[in-house]
Amino acid sequence: MNDDERWMMHAIELAKHAEQQGEVPVGAVVVENERILGEGWNKPISTNDPSSHAEIVALRSAAIQKENYRMPGTTLYVTLEPCVMCTGAIFNARIARVVFGAYDPKSGSASSIINLFQERRLNHHAELECGVLESQCAELLTKFFKVRR
Repeated sequence: MNDDERWMMHAIELAKHAEQQGEVPVGAVVVENERILGEGWNKPISTNDPSSHAEIVALRSAAIQKENYRMPGTTLYVTLEPCVMCTGAIFNARIARVVFGAYDPKSGSASSIINLFQERRLNHHAELECGVLESQCAELLTKFFKVRR
């Protein structure tokens, strides 16, 4: 198991917390030098906050830990392809690298619908690694929505 898979496994465990709380099972972790700076899972339903996606929760946690809203040199691992809102936050935080698991064909902004990571007119860009432990990440979502429907 390489480092990306190891950290994605951690994000998957965080996604399971979301599922236990009735939230869409997405987890995220911000890592710097093999150390967790921040982590989170989806919480928009429980917090009545549409911006409480796993990535945003993890970024907020990491910013507090780092005492800075900018986080160059960090990697964000997330179980689902980021949406436009989360990609904007990732770029504003100056995350160096994003690794995601499952593709999001309905709102993904890293390749599925649009790829903002390749949009040269934007000020910041992050390195992107797609589909790490994709089947495990996608399975969490598939099972969750199958039970819901």
